[in-house]
Amino acid sequence: MDILSRIVAHKKEEIASAARRRPLSALRAQAADADTRRGFFRMLEDPGPGGVNIIAEIKRASPSKGLLCADLDAARTAGAYHAGGAAALSVLTDRNFFQGSAHDLQAAREAAPLPVLRKDFLIDPYQVYESAVMGADAVLLICRILSLQQLEDLMGLCRELGLDTLVEIHSHEDLEMARAARAPLVGINNRNLSTFETDLQTAMAMVQDLDPAQIPIAASGIAGPADIRRNLACGIFNFLIGETLVRAEDPAGALRAMIQASDPDA
Repeated sequence: MDILSRIVAHKKEEIASAARRRPLSALRAQAADADTRRGFFRMLEDPGPGGVNIIAEIKRASPSKGLLCADLDAARTAGAYHAGGAAALSVLTDRNFFQGSAHDLQAAREAAPLPVLRKDFLIDPYQVYESAVMGADAVLLICRILSLQQLEDLMGLCRELGLDTLVEIHSHEDLEMARAARAPLVGINNRNLSTFETDLQTAMAMVQDLDPAQIPIAASGIAGPADIRRNLACGIFNFLIGETLVRAEDPAGALRAMIQASDPDA
C-alpha cells in the first residue's frame, strides 16, 4: 500500500472515531454558528505586491522528510508569515502523518488576520463541517482521492458553509476532474502523493491546460526566488510554500525575498 492509500485508510478510521465522539448533527449545529469567513479566494484572484501571492504553510513534519521543525509554534510562525507579506496561511491538521492539529489552525488564525486553508485529506462531509467549526476559511480537496461526484458534493457543501475550496491536481486525469467540477482555484502539486517524489516541471507544464477562468497555484518544491520567476513566466502567480519557510531561520525575510522575485534584479 502506498503512502496516500495508507493516509486515506487512516482517515476513514479517524472520521468514524470522531463521529462517535461528536455526532454529525451536533457538528452541523456548531458549523452554522461558526465565525465569519475571511476571503481565501479573494486574496488570490489577482497578483499581490511584487506580482505574486504566497500561501505560507505551517507544517511540522511529512511522511517523506520526517520532522521539519521540532519546536514549531503555530501562532509565532503565523505572525512571522504575516509580517513577511503572506497572502494567506495553510495549516496541516493531520496528526498521524504530519503531526498537525486543529489547535495549530486555531492558533494561527488567532495570531494573524489572514485567511486560513485547512490542509488535510478530506473525503467525507463530516470533515467539511469539522473544518467550519475549527475556523478554517478554505479547505483542500484532492482529486486523487475523490470521485467527480464526491468532489462536486464537497464543493457544494463548502459553498453552503461559506468555505472556499482549493482543488488539488497532479495528473491530467485530475485536471479533467477539476475542469469538470469548474473548480475556481486549482492547486497543481509538483509532488506525487503516492510516491512523494517532486518534479518542479509539473505545474509549469499543466497550467497551460486549465480553463481560462481557473486560477492556478503551484505547490511543493518551491525553494527560492528563481523557482518563483520560472513559474511566473508560465503564468502562475500563486504559490503554496511550506518546507522552505518552516526550515528558514528568518521566515519573514525568506517570504519577502520570494515576493520580490518578479523583480529581475531580486
